[in-house]
Amino acid sequence: MGEFEFGGGIVWRPTEEYIEKSRLKEFMDIHGIKTWDELWEKSVKETEWFWKAVLDFLKIEFYEPYEKIVDFSKGYPWTRWCVGGKMNIVHNCLDKWIGTPRENKVALIWEGEEGTVRKLTYRELWREVNRVANGLKKLGLGKGDAIGLYMPMIPEIAVALLAIVKIGGIVLPLFSGYGAKAISTRLADADAKALFTVDGAYRRGKIVPMKPTADEALKNVPTIEKVIVYRRTNIEVNMKDGRDIFWEDFLKDTSEEFETEKTDAEDVLMIIYTSGTTGKPKGAVHIHCGFPIKAAQDMAHGLDLHEDDILYWLTDMGWMMGPWEVFGTLLLGSTFVLYDGAPDYPDVDRLWSLVEKHRITALGVSPTLIRSLMKHGDGPVKKHDLSSLRLAGSTGEPWNPEPWMWFFKTVLEGRKPIINYSGGTEVSGGILMGNVMKPLKPAAFSGPLPGMYADVVDENGNSVRNQVGELVVRKPWLGMTYGFWKDPDRYIRTYWSRFKDVWVHGDWAAVDEDGLWYILGRSDDVIKVAGKRLGPAEVESIVVEHPAVVEAAAVGVPDPVKGQVVVVFAVLKEGAEDREKIKEEIKDLIVKEMGKALAPKDVHFVSQLPQTRNAKVIRRAIRAAYIGEDPGDLSSLLNPEALEEIKELGRKYYR
Repeated sequence: MGEFEFGGGIVWRPTEEYIEKSRLKEFMDIHGIKTWDELWEKSVKETEWFWKAVLDFLKIEFYEPYEKIVDFSKGYPWTRWCVGGKMNIVHNCLDKWIGTPRENKVALIWEGEEGTVRKLTYRELWREVNRVANGLKKLGLGKGDAIGLYMPMIPEIAVALLAIVKIGGIVLPLFSGYGAKAISTRLADADAKALFTVDGAYRRGKIVPMKPTADEALKNVPTIEKVIVYRRTNIEVNMKDGRDIFWEDFLKDTSEEFETEKTDAEDVLMIIYTSGTTGKPKGAVHIHCGFPIKAAQDMAHGLDLHEDDILYWLTDMGWMMGPWEVFGTLLLGSTFVLYDGAPDYPDVDRLWSLVEKHRITALGVSPTLIRSLMKHGDGPVKKHDLSSLRLAGSTGEPWNPEPWMWFFKTVLEGRKPIINYSGGTEVSGGILMGNVMKPLKPAAFSGPLPGMYADVVDENGNSVRNQVGELVVRKPWLGMTYGFWKDPDRYIRTYWSRFKDVWVHGDWAAVDEDGLWYILGRSDDVIKVAGKRLGPAEVESIVVEHPAVVEAAAVGVPDPVKGQVVVVFAVLKEGAEDREKIKEEIKDLIVKEMGKALAPKDVHFVSQLPQTRNAKVIRRAIRAAYIGEDPGDLSSLLNPEALEEIKELGRKYYR
């Protein structure tokens, strides 16, 4: 595929202070390890040693100790963890802090779009979780029962999440922007018994009803016995007798004490549904001694989160980053922020005002969000004191160098790192991540996280460097999904069918000559023009260099001669004129950077690109809409109307 170039030279080097105070160095010092490379090598070669060391480092408490930390006897895809142990992760998130100085520390800071702020200490959160756990028990719910969460990002969603786990139930997080069919499909697949929801939510100053959507969904979910409704907006809603109960009635006369259910370490904690390119959503199964541990490890070893840190990651509880933020911060004794609203409402500086007001120290964003905010210039950022920020994190999709540099220079003053993070729902967090001990180039990752035996391989499974290949993991890790709910064959097909005993993640990646790693988009998004493979991010990085372009998506469409050709969809800045001229300039830029062979067949200007709530651009949906194919599951899309515009273009220019 040729040599790989992306992003430029090193722009950030860790200071002595970052290194010496880091959680990573603390972990290495405990074990007498001198360098990061030595740590990673030991972590992937000595699996049992490493994950036991992580559990000890995080001070994870068990009711009964595990007999084996890892068991490979059923084969890599079905690796078992913490075998024979008894533990409930909520004991480690909340119970164990009660009676210690930590109980008076703020656990959760919440702000609503309307400006309301609430804070809960560890003790107050523990108390609320106990009340909800008692309420669930009163309704006859308990161990092994699956319970859905269809709520906006309010404190009650975190309370409900933890209470479901406390009674030994199974959490089903649902994206707050889902339509009825997406909700019913997931609840029915998991045989859910109850659902937490709200009357409505605020979005850009308007009330968006949610209870009617839940009611419509539940017509097709016969297993649901109870629906708990929190009054977020105080709009009138229909309540079904015998099934629906308002939050305040549900909590009436409930005790603030609750004995946490003593679950097995391998009991199912959560099923998170994730959309595939085809077929119904996949339910990734996670256990108590899995997802939350991996979340906390990534926060400690990658994001360098300390007890006095305040983390805000822009996400929804329906994406893995929502539960990740809650579990990880509480296990580390840190503070997390939830914001219920649009990050640019009522003005484009809302995000920066949140950082200033709540003294956020670690901010998690997506590249698309930064691209949309940078078009407003430096002014909205400079209005606010962002000195509390120690670093930032990013996930969701590949970066282009220009927005990465804008974020680095404007928001992080060119001296604080962007910790790039990439993995997935089935991973429980990251495969690759930045850290505060290694230098950074724009858009790069420091490398695989400790414990992640990642590699980049060619089509025969051989390791490659300085060229684009497939991202794989050569050994299981704690946090790896226990398979897809009710669909073991699909799990094997998705991840384990390409190379023996190797997890194929579905991302294109590359490692440069300095050992820095890059993600270049989904491998099912790859464009292959006359045998030449092309990651969409490579094209998009060039397109967004044009001063008139805000963001772009590149897809490959079928061509009788070349197999595939490149088609670009771009959003222009307001007031951009002479579109034909801009179109030709973009084509020339791509030809100049990529060569004539990879010249785009078409460049189309659209008003918006289809995105999920956490700002991931869905290229497979763009491609399918344009060429007239079934786009697959679109339930996670925030703006499905964007596809109509693309369909029209396809009718006119392609079909």
